[in-house]
Amino acid sequence: MATDQHERSIDELVRIMAVLRAPGGCPWDREQTHMSLRRHLIEEAYEAVAAIEAGDDAEMADELGDILLQVVFHAQIAEEEGRFDIDDVADAIVTKLRRRHPHIFAGATADTSAEVMKRWDHIKRAEKPGEGLFDGIAPTLPALTLAGKVSRRAVSVGFEWETVEGVWDKVREEIEELKAAEPGSPDAEDELGDLLFTVVNVGRKMGVDPEQALRSTCAKFVRRFSEMERAAAESGCDLAEMGIDDMEALWRRAKEGERK
Repeated sequence: MATDQHERSIDELVRIMAVLRAPGGCPWDREQTHMSLRRHLIEEAYEAVAAIEAGDDAEMADELGDILLQVVFHAQIAEEEGRFDIDDVADAIVTKLRRRHPHIFAGATADTSAEVMKRWDHIKRAEKPGEGLFDGIAPTLPALTLAGKVSRRAVSVGFEWETVEGVWDKVREEIEELKAAEPGSPDAEDELGDLLFTVVNVGRKMGVDPEQALRSTCAKFVRRFSEMERAAAESGCDLAEMGIDDMEALWRRAKEGERK
């Protein structure tokens, strides 16, 4: 599709949003606020991720459009309140991208992704010199993602294990402390959190996104368990009435089937 058509489509989206919000427009759209739309933005982002993971281009374009709608929706509400508009949103991100990519737009050098991220973090801190290292990290992030961001911020100022073996030593230490805690106690919750946080650092050291790793494992577990259910039903059995040894046999069969 031609560039001018893209521009017209985006302009039309902005125009339609203004019509929906105008007097005589859609009652539901007119009732919405920044606060009421929060969950929709989160839901649309997760649906877009699902489309990306499925590798479905048509679905991905559709879901990304839903996210774009949320951006335009918020910008329209803000424009009505005299705060900012969609052009301000675009100008802000263009300015930010240029400022945080001096190796592209300002003659600086960065030959690796690690160098880019280190410079990015440094520039972010310089933008708001009065803020602490962890200011700006949204506490509403999924816990593993939050742990990863907190960990990376700490590493950006040199607070880091020298090798991944140092992290493994810490994992073993945290496991022993968790085992020693009273089940169901505040100490157990605290020690489990310490263990999970340390495992997140193992992932960072090994170049693995812990959020994605756990999501993939959950999907794998559901897939294999569903195959267990199918196999049990095929043989006229109910999983709930089977013993653990029989279920383990079905699990191994489902696992082996995936490998084949």
